[in-house]
Parts: sequence; C-alpha cells; structure tokens
Amino acid sequence: MSKFFETLKNIWSIKELKDKIVFTLIVLAVFRLGSYIVLPGVNAMALDAASTGRKANDLLQLINTFTGGAFNQGSIFALGIMPYITASIIVQLLGFAVPYFQRLQQKEGESGRKRINQITRFLTLLITLVQGSGYLLMLKTTPGAVDQSINPGVFWFCNMIIIATGTILAMWMGEKITDRGLGNGISLLIMVGIIARLPQSVVSEILGQIANNRWIPLILEFIVLFFVIVLTILIVQGVRKIPIQAAKAMVGRGGSAVSANKNNDFINLKLSAAGFMPIIFAQAIMFLPLTIAQWATSNAGTQSDLLLNLNNWKSLPYNLLFFILIVIFTYVYTALIVNPQQYSEYLKRMNSFIPGIKPGQDTQEYIDTLTTRITLPGALFIGLIAILPAIAAVSGVNDSFAIFFGGTSLLILVGVVLDTLQQVESYLLLRKYDGLVKSGRIQGRGNQGITIGAGM
Repeated sequence: MSKFFETLKNIWSIKELKDKIVFTLIVLAVFRLGSYIVLPGVNAMALDAASTGRKANDLLQLINTFTGGAFNQGSIFALGIMPYITASIIVQLLGFAVPYFQRLQQKEGESGRKRINQITRFLTLLITLVQGSGYLLMLKTTPGAVDQSINPGVFWFCNMIIIATGTILAMWMGEKITDRGLGNGISLLIMVGIIARLPQSVVSEILGQIANNRWIPLILEFIVLFFVIVLTILIVQGVRKIPIQAAKAMVGRGGSAVSANKNNDFINLKLSAAGFMPIIFAQAIMFLPLTIAQWATSNAGTQSDLLLNLNNWKSLPYNLLFFILIVIFTYVYTALIVNPQQYSEYLKRMNSFIPGIKPGQDTQEYIDTLTTRITLPGALFIGLIAILPAIAAVSGVNDSFAIFFGGTSLLILVGVVLDTLQQVESYLLLRKYDGLVKSGRIQGRGNQGITIGAGM
C-alpha cells in the first residue's frame, strides 16, 4: 500500500502530468453533467420508462450504453460521440478505396491530416443532422415523451440545433483531451459513458444473487470476469516478434574490417491488428434482421421463426452468425490495414532484412503468411469475446451486467485503460521515477520496434 501512495505522490509531483490529469477530469465531468441536461419539451421519465421494454440487442439500447444513458434521458448529448465515430470509420474506409484519401493519409503529411480532420468534422455534422432527425422522430412517437403543446416545427428546429451543438461540443472536448489532456479523448468519452452504467449493473447483480441466496454463482461470476479481462489484455497486447537485422557496413582496411552496426530490432505482428472494428461492422450487419422484422410486422403482422431468433441476442442462430461475421471482418479489416509490401519496402530503405529471408518479394510473402496465420487465433478470440455476454446471460447473469463480460464494451475499456496508464508510466520513467508496476513495463498500443497493426 505504501508503494501505491508513493506512486501517486510521484505522479502528482510532475506538474505537466498533474495539469493534464486535472484538465482531463474537468472535461469528463462537464461531459457527464451535460448527459443529465434534458432537451426542451422532453419528458425524460416517460422516455426512460418506454426504453425498459426494449431488447438488449436493440440498436437504441446499444447507443444508450455508449452514451452512458444520455440517449434514454433525452439529453443534449443524446447522440454522444457516436456520429463522430461513424464519420471516422467512413473516412478511414475511404482511405483504403479512394486515391484522394489515400494521398491525404500517406503522402501529404501534416497538411493531409488537417484536411482529413476537416472532412471528418463536416461529415460528423451531416450524420448528426440525419441521426438527430431520426432521434426526434422517435421522441415524437414515444407516448408522453414530448410536450404536445409545443409547435412541432419549433420543437424540431430548436432541438435539432441543440443536438447538433451537443455532438460538436462532445467532439471538441474529445479533441481537447487528446491535445491538452491525458489519453485519447474520443476513447475516454466512450469509456466514461460505459463505466457510468457499470456500478448500477454490478449492484443490481449482487443484490439479485444475494436475494436468491446464490453466493457461489456470484463469486464464480467475478472470478470468470477477472480471467476474461486478463485474457483480453493478453490478446490486445499480444504480438508475434520477427527479428530484423541491419546490413553490416564494413569499415577499415583489408582484414581489419568491422561491423558499423550490430544492433538488432524486430517487427511486431499484432494478434488483434483489427481491434474492435470487426465487432462494430458485424453488429451493424446484425441490426438488419431487426429492421426487416419491424418492416415485416408492420406489413404482415407476423414474423418468421428465423427473424425472431436473429432478433434474440441470446439465441444460437444470432450468436453463430455474429461469430462468423466477426471472424470474416477481422480478416478483411486486417488485410486493409496491414500492408506487407509497405513494410518490405521500409526494410529495404533502412538497409535491413529478416534473417533467412531474401529482401523484396520473399519478405513480403513471409510477412503476409505470418499475418494470415496469427490473425486466426485473434479473430476466434474476438468472436468469443463478442458472444460472451449471451453466454453469461444464459448462465444466469443479469442482462445489464452480462454486457460487461465481453463485446465492444470490454475491448474499449481494456484498450483505453492500457493506453492511459502507458502514458502515465512514460512520464514517470522520463523523470527517473519507478513505473506503475514493480516488474516489467505497461505496454500500450505503441510498443517497441516496428508495429504492424495499430490495434484499436
């Protein structure tokens, strides 16, 4: 315990680090405060009551999880940072397919990055207007959620401006945390929203199990959750190291020649190069059956058994299809972000090589083969993490608490915490203090060597 307090004292003694922590906490507090400010003319209690009947696999419930409950409260931050994330994903995908975006990302340096940021912000505003309109329509169709005495046109115009402003403000706060605070601002805003619902879920699960005198299952739940988190950390940080050597530069005369560079380096092939992106893409596909089911119900009044199963997040067809989609998208996304040719050319320029592998085409094929092989266990693990909430719920865990047994929530929490702690440790080591752990070093997504696959 004394070591813990000594580490806190060392952290607080570094003025730059202290200022970053304080700034980050203030911005996060403002963001959470805004989540409780309700839109004009909206009855938050009626909206929250209507949301209790939704299923856990509902898109609206997923958005509510990432916004920390702001969605079901009719808050000014109802959409949170989600439109910005959607815009970022679109721009990132365009960078793989459209030459203009490829040029901005790879060849134009800082000016290209600024241009991409401007495009992302503009696209965020457009997506917010579309999603905000849909959100306000949902409010209008929810019984008792909107004051009927307000003119519909005035209600839509005023709240549309407020929602758009809230999303842009959230985006701005995330960027400010990244620039002046600690950690990745956008990821921290998502993490805070997820964590905001964690205490309530944990308390509800504990009280429910105690009320039924289920002490042993309760203890086993937390033991399993602990090991799931440990395994997730191992996979997120897991790499396959490929040693590389610099070509020897011979100096001197005749037989007295020596090597000018004997240092070895390595390439990191990440097991989870795609991060949590495959889950996001697969989840988007899994919402299609829900949309089809709603359309079929409104037209025919009945649903097929298959559609019913695909809308049940605990059913075998739903989880089997979800698992397969995640494995497929993991390979697809890894192929998009990992370019063996790029690293082969980089080694050539650095006058380096992989021992036993010829430079050029052979190096490219070697890296491509290894990437394909190590992606399989990473893809299977991500797929397993994605369906763990359903397994936990079927095993008797409360639905709200089961969400934290896996899925995007757990991957985001692990990735953000590791990155933030790695930044803190860097400051400590820079000032010649001990790190956060007694032995070894905390490794974020940026590790030593050349890392292939940036992770999340």
